[in-house]
Amino acid sequence: MSEVLDHTSVAHAMQPDDTPELRELYRGFAEQSLLPLWTQLGDLMPIHPKSKAVPHVWKWSNLLPLAKRSGDLVPVGRGGERRAIGLGNPGLAPHAYISPTLWAAIQYLGPREVAPEHRHSQNAFRFVVEGEGVWTVVNGDPVRMSRGDLLLTPGGNFHGHQNVTDQPMTWIDGLDIPFSQQMDVGFFEFGSDQLTCLETPKYSCGERLWCHPGLRPLAGLKDTVSSPIGAYRWQYTDAALSQQLALESEGYPATVAPGHAAIRYVNPTTGGDVMPTIRLEFHRLRAGTETATRRDVGSTVFQVFEGTGAVVMNGETHALEKGDMFVVPSWIPWSLQAQTQFDLFRFSDAPIMEKLNFMRTQIDEA
Repeated sequence: MSEVLDHTSVAHAMQPDDTPELRELYRGFAEQSLLPLWTQLGDLMPIHPKSKAVPHVWKWSNLLPLAKRSGDLVPVGRGGERRAIGLGNPGLAPHAYISPTLWAAIQYLGPREVAPEHRHSQNAFRFVVEGEGVWTVVNGDPVRMSRGDLLLTPGGNFHGHQNVTDQPMTWIDGLDIPFSQQMDVGFFEFGSDQLTCLETPKYSCGERLWCHPGLRPLAGLKDTVSSPIGAYRWQYTDAALSQQLALESEGYPATVAPGHAAIRYVNPTTGGDVMPTIRLEFHRLRAGTETATRRDVGSTVFQVFEGTGAVVMNGETHALEKGDMFVVPSWIPWSLQAQTQFDLFRFSDAPIMEKLNFMRTQIDEA
């Protein structure tokens, strides 16, 4: 069997002696903003993905007090737009990017506060780990935000938020800001300072039209790039996961692995991902379940919705509890361990990787 070579072990035939002539050549390169490939091949074309981002865990017990304190000190309004605090990956400093393609933040809206309307090219979602009382208005359609709900704001849609209660509310935001910034595709537009609709219905117009299992309105036969559903309700997510595990107990093949139920939020017009750049899923593990170690091309972020357990990343075990968030950079080995029933919300850049034919997954055999 032939030896597997990498950039450090292969014989480098392009390392000439350090001479005055060579130094002069390299100075000429620098003056013309040129960089020779032979000095940087290992960085440009690694043997496998080597992300500058690092595996990292943010504890909800640390995030929430800081978000509340920001609510005491920083008003929400035009200019800053949102009281959102980005989770910055230590390997990507000084940028507040959780990964090279994804942005995540904890957002805090105080009692009776209103976040003004705006729109942007970046695709966005909100996931509610706790709290009630906020409505987000997307293109004039008010959408209730409740615990366990996933809410979408695809790129190009005006949106703002209002808290109609005397209690603050906190949720997480996810966007494709780093990807959009690297690709230079960003547009932003200010909207109304006040929300275009102040109603607080239990269900939005989009839900009333689209959220009937297995039924598609004939008024909506044209496929859309992003999902027309503004909110994916926890009651249906919970029921789907519970039924998967119940069916598994009855001997029916309903789970992705023993003790591991999972769903993907989908665009009902295509059956594909809810937005073109972000994949959204929810996973539930029975108590005592351990997943196989795997590596994926692309970035993945999790938030613990309920329960206790751990994630193992690069061989290091991190204990997790409700609200904790962690990021798995590209090609980092990872697995999950459930101490109790373990519910986790997941988002990733998988649609980008799949569309560009970069996606690759490696799962270790037990």
